[in-house]
Amino acid sequence: MTAQREWLEKDYYAVLGVSPSATDKDLSRAFKKLAKQLHPDANPGNAEAEERFKEISAAYDILSDPTKRAEYDEVREMVATGGGPGGLGGFGSGGFEPGGGGRTFRFETDGGGLGDIFGNLFGGGGRRRTRVATGPQRGRDLETELHLSFEDAIRGVTSTVRFRADATCSTCAGSGAAPGSMPETCPQCHGAGTIADDQGPFSFSQVCPTCGGRGQILPHPCPTCNGRGVEVRAREVKVRIPAGVDDGQRIRVKGRGGAGANGGPAGDLYVIVHVRGHALFGRNGDDLTLRLPVTFPEAALGADIKVPTLDAPVTVRIPPGTPSGKVLRVRGKGVAADGRGKPGDLLVTVEVQVPINLSSTQREAIEALAAVLDDDPRAARFAPAQDRTKPDGDS
Repeated sequence: MTAQREWLEKDYYAVLGVSPSATDKDLSRAFKKLAKQLHPDANPGNAEAEERFKEISAAYDILSDPTKRAEYDEVREMVATGGGPGGLGGFGSGGFEPGGGGRTFRFETDGGGLGDIFGNLFGGGGRRRTRVATGPQRGRDLETELHLSFEDAIRGVTSTVRFRADATCSTCAGSGAAPGSMPETCPQCHGAGTIADDQGPFSFSQVCPTCGGRGQILPHPCPTCNGRGVEVRAREVKVRIPAGVDDGQRIRVKGRGGAGANGGPAGDLYVIVHVRGHALFGRNGDDLTLRLPVTFPEAALGADIKVPTLDAPVTVRIPPGTPSGKVLRVRGKGVAADGRGKPGDLLVTVEVQVPINLSSTQREAIEALAAVLDDDPRAARFAPAQDRTKPDGDS
């Protein structure tokens, strides 16, 4: 496997503010909290916040992927043990073999910094063995945003995101060669991308200075990308948003990120979803919420009232004597999220409306009602606890 230099220099768990034993849910919760605080849209012109946002995005990208996280933990554990036979083990072919016979780690280096780190781990003595990554390299992961209506987020939708980023060159199709020409095998390394430098009992390999590690040369570079094989251009990517997506959720679109180098695969695209509010409904997980105004007679006598849902209206029965603030549950009328089993419910909160401008007839009617009502709610509400015969109801 290939480990990144940053894995040795950065504690991604500390970046997200979680422990190494954090669950996937803990990681997601921590990332969402920090992303809302540090997102460039919330901090325009704040370079420090933008840099922190990039750090937490990189950390979450590694730790949210089970394979990458396991590899990252193993590399960090090897460094923490200090190496040697019980730690990093022996030198493998082109890397380090943990425990003297396990998986081989090849560390990418830019030409010295990482070698210095491992030189210090092994006491600084002797020669360092370094290996520079050559050949096809995976493209960068990219990130963009998508704003959705409340209904589209609930039901799911296929949408298009637009952004500017590296893409395979449209002129040379990624070869780096001008139209009508072809890359040629490097005459110095014969296509290997590296050249050997034997010094006594040690064998070192270094990037071929002629081809820069590609193994090929370009007698006639592409005029559009200058031989890079990629160009920056406007891109459009269709994204399938699953039903029930949450605000702030990241959707991964595999292989639609930055173009790879030297014929390598493209990175992934991560789409951060922002969900707009709704005029009537709120949301609590997979449950929808709705506030329902009712009149005093409806609350006191009971009533059947039609309420809206995201589909057709349904009838809700208001029991006689329903207090303001009572929550009524309509099962199965919430969010039907992809992959999460049965849908949530609609939670209807009753709000008893008190009339303000009374006519003389209405006032007389209410006064007559007050005269015949003998219940005093204050007597039960303010009575000492030992005098109460039953607990308070819903409020």
